[in-house]
This record gives sequence, C-alpha cells and structure tokens, in this order.
Amino acid sequence: MADIYSKVKRSQIMSGIRGRGNLNTELKLAKLLRKNRIIGWRRHLKIFGNPDFVFREHRLAIFVDGCFWHGCLKHASQPVTNSIFWKEKLVRNKQRDRLVTRTLKARGWQVLRIWQHELLRKNESRCVSRIRRVLNRISNEI
Repeated sequence: MADIYSKVKRSQIMSGIRGRGNLNTELKLAKLLRKNRIIGWRRHLKIFGNPDFVFREHRLAIFVDGCFWHGCLKHASQPVTNSIFWKEKLVRNKQRDRLVTRTLKARGWQVLRIWQHELLRKNESRCVSRIRRVLNRISNEI
C-alpha cells in the first residue's frame, strides 16, 4: 500500500513519535528480581547511558537489550523495506552500546547486558544465576 504522505512529511510525523523503551522486558526482569529476592536495585537512575537497573551499592548497571534493536546474533532480523536506513540505525545502536559500556567501566561501574531472549521462562534460572554471580563477585571485591 502506498503511503499517503511524502517522504519529508512522513519523516516529520515519525520524528514526533517517542519510544517508550523496552517496558515489557524491563518489567519481566523486575518481576524476576523480586521473585528471586534480589534486592538493592533501582530503575532508571540518571547515570551515563541510562541503564534499566542500577545496583548503586555494587556499582552495577544492567541493560536489558532487545534482540532486534541491539543486534542479537540468534534472533535479530534485518528489515527488507528501507534496509539501508535500518542497517545504519542498528549499527549505530551497537556502537552506542559499546561506548556506554566502555564509559561506565572507565568510571568504575560493572556492566551487565541481558538479552531479551534470556528472560524467556526456559532461560530465567540462568539469567538469575548470572546476576547473582556478578553481585557476589562484586561483594567479595568490596
């Protein structure tokens, strides 16, 4: 179906739409943390890179990365329409992720990135174990 707007007008309309983040995956992880009694985290603390979860005491920043938006090797797909735009967009997302991780580490933070697919029911225990392992390692270093 042909678009009723010109490319310029469509671009203007789309630029006004603001994302709401990865709310479903964030809520899934929050629920998982509560269920497993992992405490001490806050959501959306204002530190560089805007991590989804922050354990301030442990200086641990957790990002929940969507498989499509962050280029998961197992599940990412490449859109067929407007492919050049999407390829550039997804490459920029990956570059930003690397910059955020490097910057936070340079500032003394530990960074944990969790893929969206790791929050599926069959992977939950592995995800929780991973978070606990990192928290325990950091606690032992303090």
